[in-house]
Amino acid sequence: MLVSAKRMLDKAREGKYAVGQFNINNLEWTKSILLTAQELQSPVILGVSEGAGKYMAGYRTVSAMVKAMLEELNITVPVALHLDHGSYEGCYQCIKAGFSSIMFDGSHYSIEENIEKTRELVKVAHAMGLSLEAEVGSIGGEEDGVVGLGECADPQECKAIADLGIDFLAAGIGNIHGKYPENWPGLRFDVLESIKKAVGDMPLVLHGGTGIPEDMIKKAVSLGVAKINVNTECQLTFAAATRAYVEAGKDLEGKGFDPRKLLAPGAEAIKGTVKEKMELFGSVGKA
Repeated sequence: MLVSAKRMLDKAREGKYAVGQFNINNLEWTKSILLTAQELQSPVILGVSEGAGKYMAGYRTVSAMVKAMLEELNITVPVALHLDHGSYEGCYQCIKAGFSSIMFDGSHYSIEENIEKTRELVKVAHAMGLSLEAEVGSIGGEEDGVVGLGECADPQECKAIADLGIDFLAAGIGNIHGKYPENWPGLRFDVLESIKKAVGDMPLVLHGGTGIPEDMIKKAVSLGVAKINVNTECQLTFAAATRAYVEAGKDLEGKGFDPRKLLAPGAEAIKGTVKEKMELFGSVGKA
């Protein structure tokens, strides 16, 4: 069932586990993630970046696909359809399209403008029954053409945004989109602890969940992280499984070129990645 992410993340924070946000890019990805969540009885958040939304023909198409799939596949676990790193305009488009949750990424604005726009979007989203995620401090790396330098968030700025009534907060603590470099120094837990102290019980979000060591993931969860985003790892496993299928020549055997067969190994690989992450995050059986 499609729900706001607020209740599932409040429950996760209280239970000291995290709900995974897995970004979707097409029908196969969406189906794999939903079936795995249902099998493991785990709540799940389907993330849609603005670039992926355009690729899938628009937010209304994505919303209609997800809602129909929930019904056709008999998905009973809590599912949130969430705009990832949304612009001000993108947030309004997703509200109209029927998303159940949105993220407004105002981290590239001045803190004053971030506060102003977030305050407005909180009122609109809550009036429509949607949850809202905000961001302070940029996430390092690049996603959909948006480049972040990875600045750590200021705890007092986090408090100012949290006090607006948002539902969960993404705060930069040295995390990065994409692959982590070998010389990556790790998450800044001192910053995370300061943010937690400033915002209290606000569920926190860890972007760039691919490649973070398990011990760091578990420590982050213990310090208030209730939502962890995963995208790159699914992309890598999907690509590797598809490559192996083609390099083995299976696309040349019989009707192995049929898209349903060609994409099947990648879709199965995504299921494995999602299962691994749900077990690590502790959300299995928490639906």
